[in-house]
Amino acid sequence: MRAPTGHQEPIILTTERLRLRPWRPEDLPRFAALNADPRVMEHFPKLLTSEESDRQAAGIAEHFRRHAFGFWAVEVIGVADFVGFVGLSIPTFEAHFTPCVEIGWRLAFDHWKHGYATEAARAAVDCGFRRLGLAEIVAFTVPANRRSMAVMQRLGMTRSPADDFDHPRLPPGHPLRRHVLYRLQRPSEA
Repeated sequence: MRAPTGHQEPIILTTERLRLRPWRPEDLPRFAALNADPRVMEHFPKLLTSEESDRQAAGIAEHFRRHAFGFWAVEVIGVADFVGFVGLSIPTFEAHFTPCVEIGWRLAFDHWKHGYATEAARAAVDCGFRRLGLAEIVAFTVPANRRSMAVMQRLGMTRSPADDFDHPRLPPGHPLRRHVLYRLQRPSEA
């Protein structure tokens, strides 16, 4: 795994419909609203309070400061200033596949089923391979999260059941502890 560190100009990614950009203070209330939505958080251990959501956003900002990439705020150009996040992150837990860079997304329910997660994730993958020089990007979720697994598959990611793991941040017996792992290797032309 190779990725830049230190202070650099923020990376902004633009697709046909979306802008992946640094976070702004005005994003925080909308981020808190989606983190408190049971539909969005169905496959997470719990809903987040506003304070927990703000702490998560602060952690995302710190990741950007340390690594020059992270979970970008996503806007739908000309439609909505903030619909959630998509991006790349270095997990802080230990597992058989770490250290690694993961791709992840979390969008407000009203913006599901428009292809935004896939469109933004493709831009993040391209950035990871072409600009950051990553050799591999992973993604993981609980087996019941079919929507996220469909995005992973549309990105060309593949799963080996031998890679599935118990998330170390969840206690034994927790219904969300088991996770599936998807991988994507850098294409030879990247």
